[in-house]
Order: sequence, then C-alpha cells, then structure tokens
Amino acid sequence: MAGCGYHKAVFRACGIPLILVVLGIAPACAPKVQWASRVGNYTYDQAIRELGPPDRAAGLSDGSTVAEWLESRGGAYVHTSGFGGYRFGSGPMTTYASRSPDNFLRLTFRPDRSLEAWQRVYK
Repeated sequence: MAGCGYHKAVFRACGIPLILVVLGIAPACAPKVQWASRVGNYTYDQAIRELGPPDRAAGLSDGSTVAEWLESRGGAYVHTSGFGGYRFGSGPMTTYASRSPDNFLRLTFRPDRSLEAWQRVYK
C-alpha cells in the first residue's frame, strides 16, 4: 500500500493529541489564568461570562460579593496494604479509604464589582 506511510505519519502527528482530546486530558494543557494580574481590572460580569454562574455567591453588608466556582471534583480512593493476605503468612491485608477534596476558585469583588482578591479553596 503506497499510502500507508503517509497515514502513519499523520497518526503520529495528530493521533496522540486526538486521543488526549477524546480522553478529556487536553483541557488541562490550556494556559493557566494569572488571577493576581486580574485584581483591580476584572469584573464580576466578566467572571460570569468566562466561568458561568458561580456555584455559590454571597453579598456582604459592605456591598462586596464573594463567589465560588467548582474547578475540579475530588475523588474517593481505596488503598490496600499487605502482601498475599493470610495465604502467604504475612498477615491480613488492610484496606484504607481516603478522599481528596473538591477544588474551588473563590473570587471576592468590591462594591463596584471589580476583583479585590482571589484564592483556591479545598473542601
């Protein structure tokens, strides 16, 4: 087949990025937002346009707003220790369950709706 070499080259060039997109890994390669550079010149309305409606928002008595967006959901993990259990005489296997926290972006906006502060919150 004369065209096989061409198709292999195309797959090498495009196949891996395509697989990453299909698996949902490619968005992690997007450039990170530099939130510190946005303080003072980024508005609540811009945040809603860019991030969508916040998962939580609260207005404070001084007129400022604190809003949180879920960036990534935590997960549950199971770890097993021990080798072979009772069968090899090394003692029982022990299983531990743990959970990683959800990751939120918390933005605080002044009464004029400009960004005052930001932080990552893990709950």
